[in-house]
Amino acid sequence: MTALESPTTMHEALVHEHSAHNYHPLPVVVADAEGAWVTDVEGRRLLDCLAGYSALNFGHRHPALVAAAHHQLDRVTLTSRAFGNDQLGPFCAELAALLGKQMVLPMNTGAEAVESGIKVARKWGYEVKGVPADRARIVVMADGFHGRTTTIVGFSTDPDARAGFGPFTPGFDVVPYGNAHALAAAMTPETVAVLVEPVQGEAGVVVPAPEFLPAVRRICDAHGALMIADEVQSGLGRTGHLLATRGAGTDADVYLLGKALGGGILPLSAVVADADVLGVLRPGQHGSTFGGNPLACAVGRAVIDLLADGRLLARAGALGSHLREGLDELVGRGVVAVRTAGLWAGVDVDPRLGDGRAVSEAMARRGVLVKDTHGSTVRLSPPLVVGSDELDLAVDALRGALSELDA
Repeated sequence: MTALESPTTMHEALVHEHSAHNYHPLPVVVADAEGAWVTDVEGRRLLDCLAGYSALNFGHRHPALVAAAHHQLDRVTLTSRAFGNDQLGPFCAELAALLGKQMVLPMNTGAEAVESGIKVARKWGYEVKGVPADRARIVVMADGFHGRTTTIVGFSTDPDARAGFGPFTPGFDVVPYGNAHALAAAMTPETVAVLVEPVQGEAGVVVPAPEFLPAVRRICDAHGALMIADEVQSGLGRTGHLLATRGAGTDADVYLLGKALGGGILPLSAVVADADVLGVLRPGQHGSTFGGNPLACAVGRAVIDLLADGRLLARAGALGSHLREGLDELVGRGVVAVRTAGLWAGVDVDPRLGDGRAVSEAMARRGVLVKDTHGSTVRLSPPLVVGSDELDLAVDALRGALSELDA
C-alpha cells in the first residue's frame, strides 16, 4: 500500500466524493475511542482535546452512559410524542430539578433548542408581555454562535455562516458582546428577550467582564424581557460550573442546553424554564418526532446523575486552572493571548507563525487533537475526565507545534 492508498487517504477520498463539502476536517479518521483518547484507522492514539465541541464532556464511551444506552436499546427507542414513554417524565423532572426550574422542552440538537427558545420567547411576548402581533424583537450579540438554521444565521455577524442563505427572518437587533450600555440602548417596549452566550465559544472562548451577565439580568428585568442563556457549549460542567451563567453570579429565565446533555452518544437538547414561560406552548404549536425519545432521555438521565454530586464540576475547575498555568507559560513564545473558562481555552497564536489550522495540524502530528477558529485562534475543550498529565501533554504539543512553525 502506498502513502496515497493509506486508510486515512481512502476514507478522505470517499468523504470528498460522496459527502457535502460543508466541513474541512483535520486529516484524522477516528476508528475507536475511550475516555480522552481516540485511535485512528492507522492505529495511532491521539489525545482528544476538542471533545466534540463539548458534546463529549464525559469522554468517549463513558461506562455509565453506555450502560444506560444499552439497557434502553433492549427496551424501546422511539415512540414519538403521539404516545408517552417511561423515560420522558423522569428526565424532565430530574433536569428541571438539577437547574432549579419547573419545566423542560426536550428537543434534539442545539440549534433546535435555540429555535425553540426563540419561538417560546415570541409567544410569551405576545401572550404575557402584551407585545402587538408580529412585532416581537430579540436582542442578540455580535460574534455569537447559536447554530446553522436559516433564522439563526440571519442574525449572525460571521460572513461565512450568513452569506448566500438569505432572505432572513426579521425581528433581531445585534449589539456588541459585553457592552451593557449598547444592550440597554437597544431595548424597546417590543423587546421580548435577550439571547446571550455566557461565554462565546465559536468566537474563540471569549469571556465577558464579570459585571456583564449581571448587567444583562438587570436590563432584562427593567424592560420586562426574558434573559435567555445559550449554554449549549458552556453548560453542564465545561466551565467548572453546572451553568456558566450561574458561575457569573446570575440566573437566566430560560436555559438552552445541548451537546453534553446527550453524553456524546446521540443528540439531545432542551429548553429549561419556569412554567410561566414554557407554559405558553399548547398541543400542536411545537413539536419533534424524536424530541424526548426514550433512548435519548435514558442517556440524559445518566448524564444528570454524573453531574448531580458536583465532583465533575469541581474537577473541571481545578484542571482548568492547571491548563491555564501551562498555557500562560507560552504567552510571548508564539502565543499572543490566552482566554479560559474552566476546561475551555481560546489560544491566540502569533499570526506570523501561521494560522490556527496550521497549528492544529502540527498538534495532530504530535498526537493531540484541537481545532482552529477565526484565523489564528485555537480552541481546547478536553473532556472533563482528562488528567493533569494529559493536559501537560497537550501544552507540550502546542509548544512543539509553535517551535515547528517558527523554524
